[in-house]
Amino acid sequence: MKSLFPILTLVSLSRLALAANFTLLRDSSGNGFFDDWTFYGNYDNTTSGDVNYVNQAQSTNLAFVNSAGRAIIKVDNTSFVPYNQKRNSVRIGSKDYYTFGSVWVFDIAHIPYGCSVWPSVWSSAFIWPDQGEIDIVEGINKMTANQMALHASAGCNAATGTNAINQPSITNCNATSKSGCTVPEKQPNSYGESFASAGGGVWATQFDVSGIYIWFWSRANVPKSITTATNSIDISSWGNPSAAFPSSSCNIPQIFGPQQLIVDITLCGAWAGMSSLFGPSCAPSGNQTDPNLCYITDVINNGTSDYATAYFEFNSIRTYGVNTSVLVSFDGTPESGSNSSTGSSSGSSSSSGTSNSSGASSGSTQGSSARVNLMVTPRGLYAGMAAATFLSWLVL
Repeated sequence: MKSLFPILTLVSLSRLALAANFTLLRDSSGNGFFDDWTFYGNYDNTTSGDVNYVNQAQSTNLAFVNSAGRAIIKVDNTSFVPYNQKRNSVRIGSKDYYTFGSVWVFDIAHIPYGCSVWPSVWSSAFIWPDQGEIDIVEGINKMTANQMALHASAGCNAATGTNAINQPSITNCNATSKSGCTVPEKQPNSYGESFASAGGGVWATQFDVSGIYIWFWSRANVPKSITTATNSIDISSWGNPSAAFPSSSCNIPQIFGPQQLIVDITLCGAWAGMSSLFGPSCAPSGNQTDPNLCYITDVINNGTSDYATAYFEFNSIRTYGVNTSVLVSFDGTPESGSNSSTGSSSGSSSSSGTSNSSGASSGSTQGSSARVNLMVTPRGLYAGMAAATFLSWLVL
């Protein structure tokens, strides 16, 4: 299905592909972190997780800014949960949707981890999966490395042999395959305890007509262009991305629609709760064939110790664009006050070229289950997800 947002001219497409400098659009940080986000306020109807996502009125102890000025998003680890009940957690979605010519930067100090825990930083179109999903940060249970992925309609594939740091372990991005096209991260300290011990890190995603590109830097390696960015950001010095999805193998402008940014933490569910994945590492003495093994081991009763590390700690989420026209409503129409010009661009461009790197990675992680499309409603009340998403950026 073709994207719903207005068709861009060839001139505007070429200008987007050449852009290296982007203007700040939204800055979620400090006490105003949650101002540009909405709370899901429903049970997890997308991945069958054992959580209720609270609304904003219920979020006081689960979504807040701490004394260090960092945004905390966490699982309830203080309440006693009776059998057949779900544990409270948080899912937020950006009020804005972003189209081509945008860059999203996530500066994170801590990622949720632990048995039954399934965190994700991702994006999804209003109509899923026809207009695509990008999984930027995702993992389950005791995984030690992040996994990126795309989920899309038929005909979208991940290219191999790009100059990205990591290559896809699964190349079929069709959402019906459940796992999507996944790219395991090979760089150290991208998930779990090691990520936190290293001081966290930064992910950046470029959503472009030339492709989708995802970068990851552990704290010590975050580029100066990010740490010193104020009202704009220059991506020309970022080097090879962690994952690259060039339009040469997936027609990004045709398949992908405007994307809403989403942060959530679910428990168990269609991926983390699979007995074959949960049991060996998290409940080796339990009944390995019991489909409720994850739920009865961790979710119910007192969750204090189980979920002590099940929280996000964000320094900031900042979004940039070639101009304000990349901010759109869920159906792709420009937001009120958006600039309809194509904006200036400069610097090096993304390229669809390939390198001599060899084939797919043999990463040991499995692809996660795609989200089920249960509803189509504005600002995040749709269903959709995957397990990890990647973006591609190839230097000229």
